[in-house]
Order: sequence, then C-alpha cells, then structure tokens
Amino acid sequence: MNWELFSIIGTIAFAVSGAIVAMEEEYDILGVYVLGLVTAFGGGVIRNLLIGKPIVLLWEQGIYFQIALFAMTLVFFMPVRYIQLWKTWEAFFDAIGLAAFSIQGALYATNMGHPLSAIIVAAVLTGIGGGMVRDVLAGRKPLVLKDEIYAVWGMLAGALVGLGWTQGAWQLAVLFSLIVVLRMLSVFYKWKLPKRSLRGSIGETTRRADL
Repeated sequence: MNWELFSIIGTIAFAVSGAIVAMEEEYDILGVYVLGLVTAFGGGVIRNLLIGKPIVLLWEQGIYFQIALFAMTLVFFMPVRYIQLWKTWEAFFDAIGLAAFSIQGALYATNMGHPLSAIIVAAVLTGIGGGMVRDVLAGRKPLVLKDEIYAVWGMLAGALVGLGWTQGAWQLAVLFSLIVVLRMLSVFYKWKLPKRSLRGSIGETTRRADL
C-alpha cells in the first residue's frame, strides 16, 4: 500500500485546512503559514513527545514541508470561489489524512513496543493533534471535541493496530478504507457523541444563591 501517497494527501488537506482557518480569522500570510504547518505537523510532534521518538525527526520530512508550503501559498492567492469548492471536498480529504496519520502513529508506537493504551493515544494524537493546536491558536474551541465523531475513529485505528489485527498490507488497506468510510458517514449523518451542558443548571444555582 502506497502510504506515501496518502500521507501527501493528508499533509495537503491539513495544511490547507489550517491556512483557511487563518484566513477566516483574518490572519496575515505569516499566520497562514504558522497555522497550516501546525495543523499538518503538530500531531506528529505531539506523538513523538509521547512515545519517545526524537523531535528532530520532524525535520527529515523535507518533501512534506515543501508540499505543505506550496499548498498554503497556492490557497492564499486562490480566488474565493475556488476555496469554497475546496471546502466542499474538505471532509473527504480530511478523512484520508485522519486515517493515514492515525494508522501511522499507531504503527510508530507498535514498532517501539509500547502497550495498547499508548498505541491508541499515539494514533489519536497523530490524527487530531494538529487540528486541536490549530483551533487553540485561532481562538476557537477544538472542533474535534465538539463536532461530529472524529477522534473515535483515530482511537479505533490505534486499537485495531495495537491488537495485531492488521499484520499485512491488505489488512492495513482495509483498515484505512474503514476509517475513511466511518468518518464520511459521521459527517453525512452528523453522528455525535453524547454530551451534557451545565450552563442552565449553573445559572439556576447562581440565581438561587443570590436569593
């Protein structure tokens, strides 16, 4: 399976996602590059810190940096109508990035002999870490924690890799396809995890205390 191709697609998708968020927040071109790079590579940095791989390995990804920089420069000067067209397909490319990076993170942790719990965390942080840092830098609530089911699919990828259910190339290909399909289904059907808001309860408690 050509992981390099999927990693390139994921890098482009995440870099462009960060660049578009920066432009939505009216950041200058430096901010566009910073948010784009953070989105594309932040998850890998967090993963390396977690599982004990040298951070300097990030700088060995020269071709991916070049691809990310080219994609961000292109989208910065792109007419708005084309950016809107990209956003139509954004979820699909993002799903490819999530699947590729989550499996990549899980394989890194597995090859280092880490336990299942660490493999799952490495997978999910590689897949969603960059997006979380991007949203924090943009002053937004991390969408991966409040929007459609997202992080769960990264955790699923990590669990299946960690349990040894994906030993061969074809099994990894099936897992990759499964994560992409599940991500797209969660977008289409707007699947969400249960949540509970305390705003009303806290407000009522405060009013009673004031009385």
